[in-house]
Amino acid sequence: MSYVYAPLAFATSFVATLLSTPKVASYMRGKGIVGVDVHKPSKPEIPERVGLSMLVGFIASLGLLCLVDLSSASTYLAVMLSILVAAGIGLVDDFKDLKPLHKVILATLSGLPILALRAYEPRPLIPFVGRVRLTIAYPIAIPFALSVTSNTMNMADPVNGAMSGSASIIITTLVLAYLLAGKPKGVLAGLALLGAVLAFYVYNRYPARVFSGNVGSFAVGAALGSLVVTNGLEVVAVVAMLPQVLNSFMILSSVGGLKGKTSIPVRPTRLLEDGLIEAVKDPRAPLTLVRMILASSPKREAEIAREFLTLTAFSSFLAIITLFLTVEV
Repeated sequence: MSYVYAPLAFATSFVATLLSTPKVASYMRGKGIVGVDVHKPSKPEIPERVGLSMLVGFIASLGLLCLVDLSSASTYLAVMLSILVAAGIGLVDDFKDLKPLHKVILATLSGLPILALRAYEPRPLIPFVGRVRLTIAYPIAIPFALSVTSNTMNMADPVNGAMSGSASIIITTLVLAYLLAGKPKGVLAGLALLGAVLAFYVYNRYPARVFSGNVGSFAVGAALGSLVVTNGLEVVAVVAMLPQVLNSFMILSSVGGLKGKTSIPVRPTRLLEDGLIEAVKDPRAPLTLVRMILASSPKREAEIAREFLTLTAFSSFLAIITLFLTVEV
């Protein structure tokens, strides 16, 4: 019977975010909270921190699910609270520009609601192996897992629509995986998240009319992490997020660990006069996924975004194949 709430979960989240995004954007512009879109020759000023509108969709849909699907209310509540904690950390970062290490440490707090509500199953599915019991290790790993997903998505927003678009693809993949695996809680929670992220993508895709800010990217990262921790299929999620994980790993390894933007001497890309973006050849520039995309030749921002999403779609296809390698599907 839980599946009857699926259209409601998605529609509530989508409509709430779609309607609130222009209002949040207008408020931010009125307050002068804007960011320069550096990948466009005209350098337009775009409203920042509009990712707050996704919280409206998340809360509206997950809160509704708590009321109509009482047997799974603790799961939906855990996901919602984890997102709110991560969003709070992202908002503080927007105002204070936290040090990278502080962001990593603080982001672990977003795992506490899941632990407090015991909304997890410490028996992940491993391909070719089946379920493994990690009664002690799994709950210890939850805060670190949420920190990883939050910071990973925060680093995966290099061009218009990259973060919101790739997150939409990953969540869609997880919803399909939970449907195939017979996990209704995962399907409903995933749809509640998907509606908000997809609605935000409508405004954030190229040419972006809004920027999410750290508040938005941290919230989306926590949404992904909490969805997986509370519903399982961890390996499937990791495969789906390979481009984002690879991007983070390349950045950290090339700059020598956790470093703020101000401590990186050279940007990885450069805007040319004709509107094309090229990779910087300077070896001091951090290695990023976008820099790899631009390795062969300069490209326009829309092309970069499309290739970024294509890579995510391919990894998501591999994730579904991974799903069928588990013994319980």
